[in-house]
Amino acid sequence: MFSRDASSPAAERWLVVGLGNPGPEYAGNRHNAGFMVVDELAARAGGRFKAHKSRAEIVEGRLAGVPAVLAKPLSYMNLSGGPVKALADFYKVAPDHVVVVHDELDIPYGALRAKVGGGDNGHNGLKSITKSLATRDYPRIRFGIGRPPGRMDPAAFVLRDFATAERKDLPFLVDRAADMVESLMTAGLEATQNRFHAGDLNPAKPPR
Repeated sequence: MFSRDASSPAAERWLVVGLGNPGPEYAGNRHNAGFMVVDELAARAGGRFKAHKSRAEIVEGRLAGVPAVLAKPLSYMNLSGGPVKALADFYKVAPDHVVVVHDELDIPYGALRAKVGGGDNGHNGLKSITKSLATRDYPRIRFGIGRPPGRMDPAAFVLRDFATAERKDLPFLVDRAADMVESLMTAGLEATQNRFHAGDLNPAKPPR
């Protein structure tokens, strides 16, 4: 099982997957928050993404001194599970060391949450990964994007770029989410929650 407190052994590799849709037309979408965070982690690791036979782009390196593979599936969101499963098998990474970074409608913009397991809340990327890994028990970093305004279809909302006002804080949130990934890998879930859940930009904090 995933350790909620203990540090990860330095020799144990992690797979960090950012969810999104490939292609420049999707790059600034709310649905691509996971890609944005993994791009930041790749910069920290000093690596450049390269194609992998799993239908993903990857960077191999170290984060906070820990071996890690960073990945962006190229299969589109609703088919993310295939590349994630292929990478986990290829690198021999157990589900409890597969960190998935994704956008979350049920968390307000400005809030970030770490958790292990749970449902998919209608997120097609998580649904696909859970099916492919045959378990829900993998760590997640949830990047709050909030609910759509009025009666806008959530499916349309997630495929729109962040609003001008949101983009002002976006670099800070991406950087903070990247910090959360590193904390999760080195300090465990509970320590990460205690450190980061109190630092929301939005004062209306959802439950863990």
